[in-house]
Amino acid sequence: MIGGLFIYNHKGEVLISRVYRDDIGRNAVDAFRVNVIHARQQVRSPVTNIARTSFFHVKRSNIWLAAVTKQNVNAAMVFEFLYKMCDVMAAYFGKISEENIKNNFVLIYELLDEILDFGYPQNSETGALKTFITQQGIKSQTKEEQSQITSQVTGQIGWRREGIKYRRNELFLDVLESVNLLMSPQGQVLSAHVSGRVVMKSYLSGMPECKFGMNDKIVIEKQGKGTADETSKSWKESVGGGKQSIAIDDCTFHQCVRLSKFDSERSISFIPPDGEFELMRYRTTKDIILPFRVIPLVREVGRTKLEVKVVIKSNFKPSLLAQKIEVRIPTPLNTSGVQVICMKGKAKYKASENAIVWKIKRMAGMKESQISAEIELLPTNDKKKWARPPISMNFEVPFAPSGLKVRYLKVFEPKLNYSDHDVIKWVRYIGRSGIYETRC
Repeated sequence: MIGGLFIYNHKGEVLISRVYRDDIGRNAVDAFRVNVIHARQQVRSPVTNIARTSFFHVKRSNIWLAAVTKQNVNAAMVFEFLYKMCDVMAAYFGKISEENIKNNFVLIYELLDEILDFGYPQNSETGALKTFITQQGIKSQTKEEQSQITSQVTGQIGWRREGIKYRRNELFLDVLESVNLLMSPQGQVLSAHVSGRVVMKSYLSGMPECKFGMNDKIVIEKQGKGTADETSKSWKESVGGGKQSIAIDDCTFHQCVRLSKFDSERSISFIPPDGEFELMRYRTTKDIILPFRVIPLVREVGRTKLEVKVVIKSNFKPSLLAQKIEVRIPTPLNTSGVQVICMKGKAKYKASENAIVWKIKRMAGMKESQISAEIELLPTNDKKKWARPPISMNFEVPFAPSGLKVRYLKVFEPKLNYSDHDVIKWVRYIGRSGIYETRC
């Protein structure tokens, strides 16, 4: 049956080694390390044959369990044993990690003596084993538990060290959004949502307390219309659309945010980590500002010709400029030649991608541009009609398509002699296309 069992860490070091038969030597340990763990190409098969020796392995996080044999054994039974071994170890000491295996190596050898007899699996039921081996496993604490205990005992904040000093206190805040759209040829929105991130760069001295506010619908309704923008005068913002509030469907925060205050007051209060970090992620599906409208027109002229006309219209303030605009118009597989006419930007037919790629460097708001193309088709016996894949678009705009606005960002540092007015704050809005498609 099983000639030996080895447990390795991610470096290939042997943590547990048990040989049951004389035909398995120590060279089997090195063979598995060299040919599987340190292999140049990823080993996809769970069974590896090296010099007439079979290695059956399973991987749990960064730990490898390998059963070795030179006999023609039942592979399903060996894997059943390996998975059962993982379950037994998890029942005794929790997560299978290098630290837990090192802390419980005596217990693991005792378990192997009970489970395997001369390479043959015996009793592997956890309940039955706990009647023989009553020793409790040593469980290592998770990072979350360690940080929670440290914070409770010492009051220390794990994500920021004390004594940080800067000559100039600055805060950079980026609102990065990705707008996703699927639109019908008639201009009906079939699905649309915005995935957003608020990324901060903090260069602040001491242990500052920050408060961040946005035009969340719940906050605006609580405060009333009179105070909706009382603090937003302290800095200038340039965003597309003038929505008073947005409805956030779901959001997640960095560990530094005090969730209790957000639940009760809807205020985002936190002590920021030093440098760059992601403050929050959110998603919205209502009242999205669609930066561009794509109007396609495809006409089939017989069986050997297609006429395509695509108009794009920008739907934001004329003072703003969209950049890195790219429109991909799909073409049939039997395309033989394409003639393209565009008034703005550059367009090129890419045969390898079966698409016309139209690029425009910049485009102001409330403008439109169009492209026309004649597509020559090769005769084909295929009676299936062309499926007409959707026209996709990429772009970057200097506003948040969800309509999110930063209403205020305040900094308090009671121990050091600087106030909110001494902090230089920068806010930037960037909206990018996610999967932005229009059916044609």
